[in-house]
Amino acid sequence: MIGEFAALGAAISWAVAPIMYKRALAGVSPFSANIMRCATNAAVLVVVLVASGLTSVLAQLPLPTLAVVIVSGVVGLGLGDTFYMFALKSLGVARAVPLASTYPLFALVWASTLLGQAVTATAILGTILILSGIWLLSREKGDSTLHFQGRTIATGVGLALLTAVVWSVSITLMDYAVTMPGIVNSLEANYAIVTVRIAGMALVLLALAPLLDRERGFLKLSWRAIVLLCVGGLVANGLGWLLMNYSFLNIAEAQAVPISSTTPLFSTLAGFAFFREKLTRDNTLGALLVVVGVVLIFLV
Repeated sequence: MIGEFAALGAAISWAVAPIMYKRALAGVSPFSANIMRCATNAAVLVVVLVASGLTSVLAQLPLPTLAVVIVSGVVGLGLGDTFYMFALKSLGVARAVPLASTYPLFALVWASTLLGQAVTATAILGTILILSGIWLLSREKGDSTLHFQGRTIATGVGLALLTAVVWSVSITLMDYAVTMPGIVNSLEANYAIVTVRIAGMALVLLALAPLLDRERGFLKLSWRAIVLLCVGGLVANGLGWLLMNYSFLNIAEAQAVPISSTTPLFSTLAGFAFFREKLTRDNTLGALLVVVGVVLIFLV
């Protein structure tokens, strides 16, 4: 069951991050935000890796694995998370998170067609229930302080769904990377992999900064925004991906990915417990469907 619990831990981590991102994005370009987030996260993770004496673990990782991990970072952290930040800024957390969380639909296709993993009827049913719950949760009204026009909503929805597609590719690449021959199933090796993924993406974004952020907006961010982006990134891309990789080493992607997509459930529970948001028929039924879907996948 440790693989399933690791995937749930990733979902909880990914539920916390968008709340921080949304607050940091006020008046900030998503390109600037992503550059600063990846750069600060890379700095923290590299310092911890060196201070913990894990450079030898990093040196033992096969070069093909490192190459796939870096590509996964470029796809997921570069493209996917930038789309996600645009979607968060356009739609708000309540709409963007559930839509982006539909990535299991695409990941199941990649796991079956590209990695040859068996997709059981129980996993499919569980995924359908989880996605149905996500749809119900997405019907809840978003941030009332935002005023949308039709085109803005359509663009935001498109970006959120594009995020789901891109994330599914990145997740499949990471699954392939951590299960390649020569990878040791250990916390240290997983930490080194996560560090390489974020550090590689940080270098790419900094190299592209003159094109993506011509006014060097990432250097003009307030300390509050920097802290929110850094902490949110460490929770999502540090802790979240550490748990997700560990899940891949213990269960199949067809099980791990749907479980990890339960992020909207934890967002709803956090809103009720800490922000006194009202429980409605839709979000209660949606949360219940998500829980039942997870239970079904646990029983595979």
